[in-house]
Amino acid sequence: MPSGRVFVIIPAAGHSRRMGQPKLLLPIGQQTVIERLLNALDSSRVTERLVVMRKDDVYLADAVRAANATVIQPDHAPPDMRSSVEVALTEIACRFSPNTNDAWMLTPADYPLISRDTVESLLATWMSSNAKILIPTHEGRRGHPVIFRWTLADHVAAIPADQGLNTLVREFASEVEEVAVNDPAIRLDMDTPTDYERLRQLAFKDPA
Repeated sequence: MPSGRVFVIIPAAGHSRRMGQPKLLLPIGQQTVIERLLNALDSSRVTERLVVMRKDDVYLADAVRAANATVIQPDHAPPDMRSSVEVALTEIACRFSPNTNDAWMLTPADYPLISRDTVESLLATWMSSNAKILIPTHEGRRGHPVIFRWTLADHVAAIPADQGLNTLVREFASEVEEVAVNDPAIRLDMDTPTDYERLRQLAFKDPA
């Protein structure tokens, strides 16, 4: 099945409670966390990058717009990642009328060191893949970003409230394709000050 457009969804409606401050605007390398991630996801193969955030997150919205990505601020803040994805999928459906060959790429906002090479490798693989889900791996362990065929969009609303998007991965396990990448950052998220310091130090080696 030839693949068409890819829409990137970045859930960013959290409160950074474990970090103690708005983590997506923290500096890492020569950019902020959100700027660095959006830059890595800025590919000619990506139709749109959509960031879902709270309505009161003005500074984050400014940073996202400055990176030429799309801001989505629903009236009621999504309580979890799955809800944020639902909001973004609805926006994509209304604006772009996706078809069965299109796809959505899910990337949590707090994975700032994912490389552009990794994103391009995933997208290149996806363009010739028949899989419903494409997942990067590093040393045999899965990470982000994950690409889902658009046909799975309707399944998101049916995921139980206490479960996440991994439910789709389990449900369609036989139609998952893994892509090995030389990028440990696909598993490095940032929830605590300790996480931030570790990633900040790693960014010195690659100050993109």
